[in-house]
Order: sequence, then C-alpha cells, then structure tokens
Amino acid sequence: MNDAGPSSSHPRCDQIAVIGAGAWGTALAAAAARAGRNVRLYARRRQTADEINTTRRNDAYLGPLALPDEITAVTAMDDAVRGADAVLLVVPSSAIRETARDLENCVPRNVPVVICAKGVEPGSGLLLCDVVAEEMPDQTIAVLSGPTFADEVAADMPTSVCIASSPVPGEPVGEGTAAQLALALSAGSFRAYVSDDPVGVEIGGAMKNVIAIACGISRGAGFRSNMTAALITRGLAEMTMLATALGGRAETVAGLSGLGDLTLTCSSEQSRNLRFGLQLGAGTSRQEAFGGAPVIVEGVRNAVSVTDLARKHGLSLPICEAVRAIVHDHADIGTTLGDLWAQPLEFESNAHDTTFRHPDANMARERIEELIG
Repeated sequence: MNDAGPSSSHPRCDQIAVIGAGAWGTALAAAAARAGRNVRLYARRRQTADEINTTRRNDAYLGPLALPDEITAVTAMDDAVRGADAVLLVVPSSAIRETARDLENCVPRNVPVVICAKGVEPGSGLLLCDVVAEEMPDQTIAVLSGPTFADEVAADMPTSVCIASSPVPGEPVGEGTAAQLALALSAGSFRAYVSDDPVGVEIGGAMKNVIAIACGISRGAGFRSNMTAALITRGLAEMTMLATALGGRAETVAGLSGLGDLTLTCSSEQSRNLRFGLQLGAGTSRQEAFGGAPVIVEGVRNAVSVTDLARKHGLSLPICEAVRAIVHDHADIGTTLGDLWAQPLEFESNAHDTTFRHPDANMARERIEELIG
C-alpha cells in the first residue's frame, strides 16, 4: 500500500467554516474541532449562536452534549467563511441552491465547498454538486456522506464517512481535495475515506432515504424481517442502476455512502425516514405523521426527484416508485406492495435484461393484501 501522506505544497485546512447549525452541522463542527481545526459555525438564529458560545451546547438539536471550545458560532455568513480553508455546506437539500447563491461572492474559488446534504433537486433533476456548480461557477466542490447519526458524531462515537471530489488530471492522489479534507477532519473516533466518484456518493445519499421509507411502511404494515432485507437488497440494486447510468461506479454504491448509509437508515428508528414510513404503514396519514409537527423527511422530497431522474434516463426503480405512489399519489399500501411483489421475475444481476412472466401474480397480490388486512 502506498502512503501518499500530506504534501507541504498543498494548503492545509486549518480554518473550517460550517454553514448550518442544526444537528448535523453542529456535529461536523465538533468533529472538525476535535481534529484540531479552528471552526466558525454559521447559525441563522442569534439565540442558537449565543447558546453555543456561552454554554458550549446546542440544546435544541443535540441536548446536553458539550461542544469543543474551538467552535465559534456567528450569525453572519461573511464572518463564517472569512479566511476559511474549507466550507462545509450543511443545510437541508431544499436550501442548497439559495445558500450557494449567498456564498458565491464571499468564498474564493480555490476554497473547497463540501456538500454535506443528500438529495436530488426537484424539477431540474440535478445532483447537489451540480446545483452548487451552477450557483458557484468554477468552485472547488466536494461531497461528504456516509452512515451517520448526528448525535453519535457529536458525542465522539466511532464514525466513518466518505469524502469525494472529482480528480484533477496530473494531481498527485495525496494532494486531491478529498484527500486533504479527509486528512483535516480525521481524528479520534471520526474517520474519513477518500473517493474520486462524487456521483456515486451523491446517489447513495439521495436514494437511501426513499428506501428507508419503504422499509418503514413494510414494518408498520406488519411485515417482518424477510421483506425488510429484500427491500434493502433490491434498493441497493436500484441505487447501483441509477448511479452507473449517471457515470458513477457500482463499487462506490457498495461502500459507506451507499450500502453503509442504507443499512443504517433502514435499520434504526433514529432515522426520521424509517419512522415516517412506520407511521404510514400503521395507518397514519402523511399530514398526521410525527403528531403533525413540521419534521423534515428528506425521503418524501426525494421520492419524486429520484424517480423523475430515473424516468428521464429510461430506468425503472420499482421500490422508489412504490414509495412515491404511496406518499404522493395516495395509493393504497396493500395494493402497491402487492403489485411490487407481483412484478415479472428477473435475473438478480443487471448483466441480463430478461424478465419472466410471474407464474401467479394474482396470488402474490392477494397474499400481500391479506397479510396487511
């Protein structure tokens, strides 16, 4: 194994700006601080910034967890990014374009902007790295993703992520943007792996929330572990199909940002997407989920944007389409899952594009609906 090591010719990432003081932004700020970086954390609300600076806590998002002293919270975006060696963009996917537009005039082109949200933009069908590229032309862009719950990162529990950036021809591997960011953020329990496939990393992050809703619906409707395992496995196949169609690599989807994040999100009720699906499966309406509280469930938005993108490329994503039908088109859960199980049989590998008529599709549908009923 070759040890690329940090290069003295490449600028170090000593000053990190984190845009977004929610749970994930604050957790990443804590990880960066524990890695020895000086961190300025942008918060929209003055109350949040004052609480972080005076009590070393962000109670609304992370409860009583103590935050490192190296974090300084600010309420002006200009102050956050001034002198920064890297900018972590940690806002909901729906706010990425607007936030990138706000940053366009205050972040130098050679300072990497690291997208730490997950999704596909509705309407345009753009991955978030492409959204930022439109608003910040010629900007250095990277993507950070992986199986992470913010409270565990903030509590310094063992966590691995993947950081991806597009390779620059002729640039030594150890001097690439992703490698330098991994070196800057890895310390203690936080470990970053490096990738040169931002497309594959983004697709995994965008689709895992949709598959988690499917798993939640299944469990909430009374189905057991076999169906959950099938949904996770075939969901991974749908991820791989879309990622490779867009130029990503299957091996990336099999890594932390794909399989790793999918496994976490589909197996733990800490996941808002899984909990949302559980409520739908148990008969709660979309509007009544979480007691009617305005909880952001990224998979709801991405069920549409991901399937729109797949349709544009002539791809069929049955699980994601089922989630879209249930969540957005008010489709009956039993009928929709029954249709999913009654699809034509096919090769598990994408190497063969052949299907076989289901020998008893009606029985498959009837059994699913009987089990729910």
